[in-house]
Amino acid sequence: MEYENQKHLLRYSLSEQLTHGMQVSNLAHEIARELELPEEECHELAVAGVLHDIGKVNLMHEAELQSHPLVVEEMKYVRMHPQKGYQILKQRGYSDSICESVLYHHENYDGSGYPYNLEGLNIPVGARILRVCDVFCALISDRPYRSAFPPESAVELMIDEIKNYDMKVFLAFMRVIHDNPDREIRLPEITLDVRGELR
Repeated sequence: MEYENQKHLLRYSLSEQLTHGMQVSNLAHEIARELELPEEECHELAVAGVLHDIGKVNLMHEAELQSHPLVVEEMKYVRMHPQKGYQILKQRGYSDSICESVLYHHENYDGSGYPYNLEGLNIPVGARILRVCDVFCALISDRPYRSAFPPESAVELMIDEIKNYDMKVFLAFMRVIHDNPDREIRLPEITLDVRGELR
């Protein structure tokens, strides 16, 4: 199942990547607020949410340059995208907080994630928040290999893998999506400059 999920990740359109990024950004900002992080950190996490898969977009472009479809190499490519994203954002002058949230957003709390198998509090809080948001937003969206899960089913699937998440972050996530159903979740103001860079 893990391989089936990952081998399709390079085949999304740019619009699908952007939609996913905006969903993750919205949810990450709300969880950060729920955790009472400073407003500047909430904003930076919203930016990181939009950009967390920028390395995947870069790899999609590289894959399109191949003369044949990626098969065996696809999982390796997918697992490279956090480092690719980190490099791109560092070169563009984004803050350490944003860059590190992107670099570590596939690390699991129990140390089973990638790219560095970090665990627990060794994972920056921004990345721990993005981990939860990325998984939930992916589960409730259509994918080439499956239909979207209803939100409640998505949460149940995440609970089955609870070892992957910081419990404090996960409980804040649960409060955001359950305890405050009428809360307006909106994207904080993020602007594009003339070079198309998010700020």
